[in-house]
Amino acid sequence: MNTVLCLNCSIQGDNSHSRQLSNKLLERIKKTYSSVKIVSRDLVKDSLPHLNGAQFNAFITPPEQRTSEQKVLASQSDDLIKEISDADTVVLALPMYNFGIPSQLKSYFDNLARAGVTFKYTATGPLGLLTGKKSIVLATRGGLYFGTDKDTQTKYVKDFLSFIGITDVEFIYAEGLAISPEQKVKSLELANDIIEAMSL
Repeated sequence: MNTVLCLNCSIQGDNSHSRQLSNKLLERIKKTYSSVKIVSRDLVKDSLPHLNGAQFNAFITPPEQRTSEQKVLASQSDDLIKEISDADTVVLALPMYNFGIPSQLKSYFDNLARAGVTFKYTATGPLGLLTGKKSIVLATRGGLYFGTDKDTQTKYVKDFLSFIGITDVEFIYAEGLAISPEQKVKSLELANDIIEAMSL
């Protein structure tokens, strides 16, 4: 493991449970791999605009044909793609908001999904190009949703990461955090125990 990209997308910042778990995992990684490079991105603090027509058209225009404005619009996406391309492991700290992923993460995903860059279309369907990576998702929820039809996050995140080529995805859940103080302590302790015991 040479480079880890950690993505945080909680509106609660340092007080969020998902960030606390991602910090715990990063500490474990640094203890295991002393020379690992950690790259952190806060998708709330450094938020991305929602995808619009001008940006999409910049994405699909060949680089040599882009206008000056389109080059600017595509440059941020290019930087984000290079950042994740350089990573061996992607750590995603993922809270649940209203049964879905935070809108900041959706904007990030929209910047990554670039035909011919992070995936390509083939006769048998799309093929992801960011291969050879692992993703660890730290999913925190106020209620109990894993294994129910209200857990829209797990399938969506797995499907998107697979779409761009990241098929080795491991989820660690901390659920029921808003049910009671006892449930919160129990769930976070279990998640921390899994982090401590996991094979890296």
